Amino acid sequence: MYDVLLRARRVITSDGEVDRCIGVQDGRIAAIEPFDARLEAARDVVLEDDVVLMPGLVDSHVHVNEPGRTEWEGFATATRAAAAGGVTTIVDMPLNSIPPTIDVAALDAKREAAEGQAVVDVAFWGGAVPGNLSELQGLYDAGVVGFKCFLASSGVEEFPHLDARGLQAALGEISSFGGLMIVHAEAAHVLEHAPSAHGRWYREFLASRPRRAENVAIGMVIESSRRTGCRVHLVHLSSSDELSEIAEARRDGVPVTVETCPHYLTFCAEEIADGATQFKCCPPIREAGNRELLWRGLVDGTIDCVVSDHSPCPPELKRLDTGDFGAAWGGIASLQLGLPAVWTQARRRRRSLTDVARWMAEQPARITGLTTKGRIAVGLDADFCVFAPDEAFVVDQAKLRQRHPITPYDGMPLAGLIRCTWLRGEQLDLDGPPRGRLLTR
Repeated sequence: MYDVLLRARRVITSDGEVDRCIGVQDGRIAAIEPFDARLEAARDVVLEDDVVLMPGLVDSHVHVNEPGRTEWEGFATATRAAAAGGVTTIVDMPLNSIPPTIDVAALDAKREAAEGQAVVDVAFWGGAVPGNLSELQGLYDAGVVGFKCFLASSGVEEFPHLDARGLQAALGEISSFGGLMIVHAEAAHVLEHAPSAHGRWYREFLASRPRRAENVAIGMVIESSRRTGCRVHLVHLSSSDELSEIAEARRDGVPVTVETCPHYLTFCAEEIADGATQFKCCPPIREAGNRELLWRGLVDGTIDCVVSDHSPCPPELKRLDTGDFGAAWGGIASLQLGLPAVWTQARRRRRSLTDVARWMAEQPARITGLTTKGRIAVGLDADFCVFAPDEAFVVDQAKLRQRHPITPYDGMPLAGLIRCTWLRGEQLDLDGPPRGRLLTR
């Protein structure tokens, strides 16, 4: 007798897209059988023929900002947006909250703030900043999935960036206990010599964050990983220039993985209007040709996964009134929209939902070490996204569950609608009591 059976004509499993009956017991997947298997359960749910049962998505790049900047975003709103977008696990970034998650006391404060508010499961990154080398082992033992650092200004003074020597020292320390460093790879010295961003012209903002800043920093990270043996992960790749170097490094045995984001795979610089600061992010959205090369890198496996980099702020910080790219906060709010945004573009390029599930669920879970997440397989958490891939909608930012209704996707037609989300074998009520858990590595 199972707690629940989920029967669907289209299920994403290790065998590809197949019809299956999923048996759930005590929040875990206990059986995967043919669709019409004669199993008994307290509930037997037959999904509509037009939906696909996907693994719950794992978004390993989310800025929740609580405590300290909860007016930007908080656990209650962020995790409801996640659930509405088919995301069942998020990993919270260590900066933009106050205090930043750079020691165990700050991690405890973060977990205390999240307790009782999370609609989906939440794991945490720690931070690597100048002066906290001695804190990294303690954070790892306390359960963070890895560490985040910047190689240029993070945009907030309480989370300073590492220089080349600091990066090398941090990687050496993290390597000693088998941890993972994720890196915002833009080189500070390149940005210092780039034109300053000011005014409404997107082309000037783009020039202020040149590809060379990413390219130089990625080369530095790869060489530091090669010397120390530390696992590294490049976040929000926007420049396609370094794909060949990343692929070569992997062939040499350098333990490097890479993510990109839905906005880099969807938008292009040529189509961003002057003054449209809702599109500002760092590194920036680049040209259409660059976007297509990122898609090529994703398809051939050089890029491992796609995650949101959900980085919201209050409306006034986006400076929509002036459209000044130099003054506006850089960050894209899209936690709820990642799956339909990626699917809209993927289907145009003849990719399948099996591909999308690998990019947005399986690979983020693998990289972060969340071993019970990201796949529909016996023994794993019964986390599911029920997705209608052929149903279209137009984004209305006022209906999003994030704290502030600002997104560059507003008014954009997208393919694919999340019908519902299941966490550990129970369908989530987005307006009901939170059921998420706080995870440790």
